[in-house]
Amino acid sequence: MDDNRKNKSCFRTGCLTLCLVLLFLIGVGGLVHFWSTRLPGHFILKIPVTGSIEERESESALLPVTGMRRRLSLEELLTILDRAVTDRRVDSILLQIDGLSAPTAKIQELSNAIGVFRKSGRKVTAFLHTPEDKDYQLAAACDTLIMEKGSWMMLDGLKAELFFYAEPLEKLGISFQAAQWKKYKSAVEPFTRKAASQENLEETRALLDDAWSAYLDAVSRRRGIKREAFGQIIDSLAVLSPEKALELHLVDRVLSVRQFEKEYAARAGDKPVSELFVDGAGYLDATGGMNPKGSGDRIAVLTITGMIVGDNQRDMDESNGTDVASVKEGLQVALDDPKVKAIVLRIDSPGGDALAASSILELLEEARKHKPMVASMSGVAASGGYMVALAADTIYAQPMTVTGSIGVFALKPDLGGLLQKTGIRREVLVRGRFADAYTPFKPFDEAAFLKFTGVTGEIYKDFTNKVAGKRHLTTKQIEAVAGGRVWSGQRALSVDLVDRIGGLSDAVQEACRLAGMEKEAKPELLYLPIHKTWIEHLLSGNIDALVSGMSDRIASRSIARLMPITRLPGTETARILLRTAETPQVLAIQPFELEIR
Repeated sequence: MDDNRKNKSCFRTGCLTLCLVLLFLIGVGGLVHFWSTRLPGHFILKIPVTGSIEERESESALLPVTGMRRRLSLEELLTILDRAVTDRRVDSILLQIDGLSAPTAKIQELSNAIGVFRKSGRKVTAFLHTPEDKDYQLAAACDTLIMEKGSWMMLDGLKAELFFYAEPLEKLGISFQAAQWKKYKSAVEPFTRKAASQENLEETRALLDDAWSAYLDAVSRRRGIKREAFGQIIDSLAVLSPEKALELHLVDRVLSVRQFEKEYAARAGDKPVSELFVDGAGYLDATGGMNPKGSGDRIAVLTITGMIVGDNQRDMDESNGTDVASVKEGLQVALDDPKVKAIVLRIDSPGGDALAASSILELLEEARKHKPMVASMSGVAASGGYMVALAADTIYAQPMTVTGSIGVFALKPDLGGLLQKTGIRREVLVRGRFADAYTPFKPFDEAAFLKFTGVTGEIYKDFTNKVAGKRHLTTKQIEAVAGGRVWSGQRALSVDLVDRIGGLSDAVQEACRLAGMEKEAKPELLYLPIHKTWIEHLLSGNIDALVSGMSDRIASRSIARLMPITRLPGTETARILLRTAETPQVLAIQPFELEIR
């Protein structure tokens, strides 16, 4: 008995000691963080911009994984630039642009934010390493463009690349049957065709034309180069040396990295060069991070990003999708917080599960009864991503937001040929006419296919009715803009699918107006769903989630590097299609992950 008491006592003492040591380490870490994030009186804000620029980081991206440098999200970049406008400690901004592959709409939004900072009378400099078209499109928004000596500039234009898998899949004994509503809903084509349909080519050409025009206009306007002359440079030269780019007035200076550093060292005087710069992530931390700190009015920004999935698909990494439960949780926070006066729905989603999108729309409509709601479309808000925007009082889009795609589809795989090739035999006993109709191991017969397409058609009808009712369109008008057709934000405005052209800041201003706030009000933004930091996971005792998130992130990064095929267009669609064995899913997704680069 005494031994048991001693063991329990030792166990409690050990736990208490461990907790005290943990609290001590957190306290020390907090002090180190405080001193490391103190800002100098004057500095140059150095912001790296690279990659695809995710709308917001997932929780797994915020975990402490050694050797993985986190890229700033669009949400963070816009926050940094917005705070810098009123922060007089920021003397100027240096953008380090390299390997940018973001959608044109996100480049447009960042360019506008850079323009707002420049209006404050301070300069923005872009340092370019080996710039390509999208790097240059963003850099053109800056005052000064510096290109690295010894590098090159590759301005070879924009392209839209489509992949088709039907033929190689047939060789494996795999085919698909599709219910497509309607002819412009080309998301099914990679699995059912060997080449693009005329409708697919039509809308892809239109989007590419809009992106190309936006690119030429932006560069010619900001660099003082005639539109036709810039187009001729792209068509005739493509690859330019730094010296040639300087000669053509595409850049303002050519410097090596060492020369660049020496110039700034001379500017620093007696101070260490390290004190002259503050990096973007450090500035964000030092100014309060992404969470609101004040006690004034707030605008909640609820982000819907990636594939829209049902709650039964929550095993999907958060960076790849939004489920119904997370939206419900975020809305509850916004509704329960008396400081939140309105909600901005920020969308960067190609859609996904049609029923999940419909459920989210219903949740949003209920929330709008209590607080005003404005939608802000980012790079893409198409199909199910467009459906959820219908809940808003006002819809904003960037000129090159990919939106619309009002339509649905369902694909049923037929693996019967694969079974034959592998020698697998299947015998089935059924009771009921359609008991084996939805199996992936044989095609539909005529009666089953009619039921399959009929169900999909009902969901399409429901979708178009929602759009017609919310956007006040007649049957004729809805048929002209629906059928799966994709629109740029500018074209969507002309057919009444969106209300205004603008970015997140414009949507926030409109939300303030609808909430009856003062015109000069600058509310804090509450980004939802709220991400927990790794320390919060640790303190809450959620060690499993912490370890799981870290391992998932390491694994996903490693697999992506080892297997480039996982990054081919259509892999996300395929992942959703393969989630259920015998229940074909009706999806509302934009035409096959269209990417212009």
